[in-house]
Amino acid sequence: MARRIFGTVRRLPSGRWQARYSTDDGERRQAPTTFPTKADANHWLASVETDITRGTWHDPTLGRITVSEWSERWMATKLPTVRRATADQYEYILRMHIVPHLGDREIGSITPSEVQAWLAVLHRDSGLAPNTVAKVYRLLKNLLGGAVDLEMIPRNPCRLKGASTERPPEIEVATPEQVASLADAVGDRYRALVFVAAYGGLRWGELAGLQRRHVDLERGVVIVDQKLSEVNGVLEIEAPKSEAGRRSVALPALAVEELAGHLGQHAAEGRISLVFASERDGYLRRSNFRRRTWLPATKAVGLDGFRFHDLRHTGATLAASTGAPLRALMSRMGHSTPAAALRYQHLIAGHDDEIARSMDSTVASSLRRSSAARCP
Repeated sequence: MARRIFGTVRRLPSGRWQARYSTDDGERRQAPTTFPTKADANHWLASVETDITRGTWHDPTLGRITVSEWSERWMATKLPTVRRATADQYEYILRMHIVPHLGDREIGSITPSEVQAWLAVLHRDSGLAPNTVAKVYRLLKNLLGGAVDLEMIPRNPCRLKGASTERPPEIEVATPEQVASLADAVGDRYRALVFVAAYGGLRWGELAGLQRRHVDLERGVVIVDQKLSEVNGVLEIEAPKSEAGRRSVALPALAVEELAGHLGQHAAEGRISLVFASERDGYLRRSNFRRRTWLPATKAVGLDGFRFHDLRHTGATLAASTGAPLRALMSRMGHSTPAAALRYQHLIAGHDDEIARSMDSTVASSLRRSSAARCP
């Protein structure tokens, strides 16, 4: 038989066969495992030669780095490109849910079935909410995707369709009467905060970061160009998460009136003074406001479980109910993609039966009045 051109095989003292080959730069490589027969070893060499010819070959030694080691390298490249809160979230998920289970595994040895089993354990035993499990899976997928990009592994073992998708929670919406009740219940200092959140649709951080210079009472407009963030207890002002977050929001007259009264009574003078400050004129902490003010207020008015963020849902739903175009709704709410805005339009569409019943009532009332006018 003619000597093979690519690679060599040899029989080991154990009786198994080893396959080896040389790279273009002269480096000697061997198969990651031995083979029971010479034919198996030659078949492996043939597959490597085919991959090299097609340009699909990757260096198997690169995949021998552990998940723990690779996550440190990957995070080092991510830190300059993501927000501090996002980086802290990544590091927490890695520390709590990925490295303890997969940290000692080489990235090139992880299989799709092992990822599926790990995910099943997370769903069953971790006590995490489904959306949190989706975040954990998505981070592992991105982590190993980075290894694919660098050709350290040939394919990403995270291939479960839909596993990284978060399901939005059910939208809770308050009626105007409930908004007014909540505004009364939180007390005079924060009643305008409730009205602006409900009828302007601003996020908590956007409200907490508002300064007097952002308010134009004559036009009835608030300008959002910054927000207050809190990471590991540290408060700081930063730019909106996306360019869409920078916007002007027109308020209805009721909210403008409440805001004017609030500025006159509870906000310090000066263009950069906070609109909504704590009782000590400092930044509002979400956790303190929730515990001391919001939870007692929702309980008092019979809205246990209603979140402050649901006021934003209320504002978005009311805006959608006006028939505003999708683009206008996105601009008002600071959405960078149509998906979030469409949720509110779909919510309104789901009330079609209520609209029909309301029309029945209106038509019937009109007919009764018309009939009464004709009677002598």
